[in-house]
Amino acid sequence: MKISNFFAELKRRNVYKVAITYAVVAWLLVQAASILLPTFEAPTWVMKTFVVFLALGFVISVMISWAFEATPEGLKRTKDISPDTPLPSWNPRKFATFIVVVAVMATGLFAYQFLRSGSLRDVGQIEEGRPGGASLPISQKSIAVLPLLNESGDPKDEYFSDGLSEELIAALAQIRELKVIGRSSSFRFKERKEEPKTIGEKLGVATLLEGTVRKQGERVRIVAELINAADGIELWTRTFDRELKDIFAVQQEIAAAVASSLKTTLLGSEQASSANPATKNTEAHNAYLLGHYYFQRRNLEDYRKAVSHYDEAIRLDPNYALAYAERSEAWTLIGDLTGEVKTAWATAREDGEKAVAIAPGLAEAHAALGWVHFFTEWKFAEGLSELKRAKELSPTNPTANDLLARVIVYLGKLDEAEEQARQAVESDPLAFPAQNNLGRVLWFEGKLDEADAIARKAAELQPTAASSRRWQVLVAIQRGDSETALREAQLEPDESYRRFELAVAQFARGDRKAADAALADLIAHDQGLDYQVAQVYAVRGEKEKAFEWLQIAFDNHDTGMLALLVDPLLHGLRDDPRYKALVAKMKFPATP
Repeated sequence: MKISNFFAELKRRNVYKVAITYAVVAWLLVQAASILLPTFEAPTWVMKTFVVFLALGFVISVMISWAFEATPEGLKRTKDISPDTPLPSWNPRKFATFIVVVAVMATGLFAYQFLRSGSLRDVGQIEEGRPGGASLPISQKSIAVLPLLNESGDPKDEYFSDGLSEELIAALAQIRELKVIGRSSSFRFKERKEEPKTIGEKLGVATLLEGTVRKQGERVRIVAELINAADGIELWTRTFDRELKDIFAVQQEIAAAVASSLKTTLLGSEQASSANPATKNTEAHNAYLLGHYYFQRRNLEDYRKAVSHYDEAIRLDPNYALAYAERSEAWTLIGDLTGEVKTAWATAREDGEKAVAIAPGLAEAHAALGWVHFFTEWKFAEGLSELKRAKELSPTNPTANDLLARVIVYLGKLDEAEEQARQAVESDPLAFPAQNNLGRVLWFEGKLDEADAIARKAAELQPTAASSRRWQVLVAIQRGDSETALREAQLEPDESYRRFELAVAQFARGDRKAADAALADLIAHDQGLDYQVAQVYAVRGEKEKAFEWLQIAFDNHDTGMLALLVDPLLHGLRDDPRYKALVAKMKFPATP
């Protein structure tokens, strides 16, 4: 067959039009898949497989258009039709209309992707590949202190380099104009396996402070460097040579000197900032660091381990305010997870008051006491006052920001709660508590897609944390995706919350027998989850039982009752006079 005849035959058999139509439709499908598959968190291989199938489909469709043709008598082989017989051609007007429709759809997809990308930047949506880091606006007046590297050759000197890193964070946090990333996030980069640009993007900062510590005998040399995160260029460096007559005095001196120098470099101000001394006892400091490590794992077993290390730190240094503050938080959460409210919460209040008495300028101390007042005693005005005082003392302090965000939502101030929760994440973007709480607030607001994405990233940051699957389960139920709800509930690390999540997930699936068994299991092992039992009954539409358990929760001072104003699971109860009576009993402060 001559080349000219071949191309003429391609045209006669409509192969060109089939190829063009298939290519355009395939392109549209790829664009749609690129939007929908990430929404459903499909793995990357799904998209790759989809593209391969489309490519194979293109080849097959062209082959079919060459070999077969639709006729009034049905599909026939083209070779069985006489070459002199004109084949049906496509209506030019219809084909033009098709192209116009495709163009409109393409324009719509481009507009959606443009607006979507803009909105994700605006709300700080989490991006894939950033473990808990939202796509935060990066201020030039922002810094993360990476753990200083111990170059002494002796692992036992690690406490000194870590302690100095913490002193630097504390000192810089006192500079009101400077955004300083919290310890939990900064210490995730202790091994320095990533480039400055990547670290800066994950933490949302423009500058990084890094350095080395070398101890030799009774002397120590510390080299501190300020790095521009975007390109890794050194902006500032300083070397300190000191005698180790008093390790902690050296730490505080260097921290204050670095803070003063950086304030000049980053902010153009020469006013120095002083750090809050933590302890002068090396062993007490090491015990505190162990307690802090277990506390951040966020589950009952590790809370108890944390308390034992805080006990040791306080035994070695009875005036260790930070250890008292964190032990207060730990006892608050132990009481909430076990029902041991009388002893645990009394100890929590004593520790909070002790921390404030020892260090009235310590943000963590006021935050811990405010958390106890609000969360355990339901003294809302006192709790808010202490929490706001903590934020005044240290605007970027991760603990102050996180605990304040946790309580505002209970008052029905959802917009303010979301704003505060985002500030908490910005202060410590790789910390589980802040990310998990932001997911919780977004769920209360009904922003299900973002709540689910944030909650999943939080679970990645701390897979063993109690209640780390709760918001994924509840989001899935509200979406009507009962299978995902059940799967997430089965992954819940905490046994008590797992029972609650299974009870609502099984009911959502329509498996009444399994739902009844899960609810009975939850009630039989009830340890401070009276409110969750009420939630299950509310979801099941059993109002009488729901109100019965809400009253039990109120009588037992269950902290779940704090969510009474905003809980979506109780929506079906809100018109009932009994619901309004319970809200009145809670004595929430009036909100404008």
